[in-house]
Amino acid sequence: MADKGRKPELLAPAGDMERLKMAVLYGADAVYLAGTDFGMRAFAGNFTPEELPRAVGFAHGHGVQVHCTINTMPRNDEAARLPEHLERLNDAGVDALIVADLGAFSLAGKYAPRCRRHISTQASICNYEAARAWYDLGASRVILARELGLEEIREIREKTPAELELEAFVHGAMCVSYSGRCLLSNYMTGRDSSRGACAQPCRYHYALMEEKRPGEYFPIEEDSQGAYILNSRDMCMIDHLDDLCEVGLTSLKIEGRAKSSYYAAIVTAAYRHCLDAAAAGETLDPVWRDEVEHVSHRPYSTGFYYGAPGQYYENSRYIRDWQVTAVVQECDKEGNATLSLRNKFRTGDTVELVGPDLRPFSMVVPEMRGEMGQVVEEPRTPRMILHMKLPRMVPPLTLIRHSVELSAR
Repeated sequence: MADKGRKPELLAPAGDMERLKMAVLYGADAVYLAGTDFGMRAFAGNFTPEELPRAVGFAHGHGVQVHCTINTMPRNDEAARLPEHLERLNDAGVDALIVADLGAFSLAGKYAPRCRRHISTQASICNYEAARAWYDLGASRVILARELGLEEIREIREKTPAELELEAFVHGAMCVSYSGRCLLSNYMTGRDSSRGACAQPCRYHYALMEEKRPGEYFPIEEDSQGAYILNSRDMCMIDHLDDLCEVGLTSLKIEGRAKSSYYAAIVTAAYRHCLDAAAAGETLDPVWRDEVEHVSHRPYSTGFYYGAPGQYYENSRYIRDWQVTAVVQECDKEGNATLSLRNKFRTGDTVELVGPDLRPFSMVVPEMRGEMGQVVEEPRTPRMILHMKLPRMVPPLTLIRHSVELSAR
């Protein structure tokens, strides 16, 4: 039952098994993922029928729930394949299904009776009547349209059954189209965003060309390189979690199934610590709040919660100032660690470590050795195994990163 004022669930993205493990171990209450069909992120990696039970087992073993997306708008041939897929999810132990299509919703109730049904943000639920209608049909949760303001959410909470759960996005990329229902990608590239294959043409670099002057481009804005007239900001509500707790949301959702395992870990950990503090009425620790600045992102906004966020016209580049160099596989009590290389670094570099419930700290890279015991001053082969002495014991899947300018110009 939804309880206004209760600490919301933290729902994190899991594009594949590595990202699922990161989200789970770095503090998610629940993860959302997809099988290889019927999900809105076709390039996320996703989970095969063989991987799904293992993914659910890992999450459940850590007390984390699993939500599976079936939020495309299926055509006839796809609808015919849905029952088998739904039965597979039901048997795998998936806790909830995220659907947008009414037919898929109906089939889910029939072929996956153990799974709760959540209504996707693709359904554009932006008023209490729509929310109540889905509840009357059997939905246990609605994922609200991203275009809603905080006061609109408050009214929806007040005018819907207390048993109906409300979920909202609080961090990540935002689509320039209403509730992400965009035809631009399909029109321009043949890749259908409603089937999880968006080419993100809203991020393209546009200029104006007059019909009788082919090849002569005119800037739409003052920038001589062109204009990013469709480019949207990223959402970040980490400074306003007290408002989100107070308004009665059941679940706070982090966008990003197609993003890296580093993103899944760092953003989940940041929101975990800050949400716990906000729910307890404590001041946010700036160390954790700063973590959302350590992942690749576009300029942040607060979405539509306090009014329109405005577009970002200057460019479409990501701000990328940090890179993962290695991942800790195991570490003993003396700090002797086995690492898996991700990007090159060298002895003498200053790096930071951050891990599951591990406050970030910095260190200078000491001598490193390879699997055969040889000294390696600057490892370069991805996934190679390294051994290094750390200042103290750290948990598995701790990330080692360094500051580096990767932002595209």
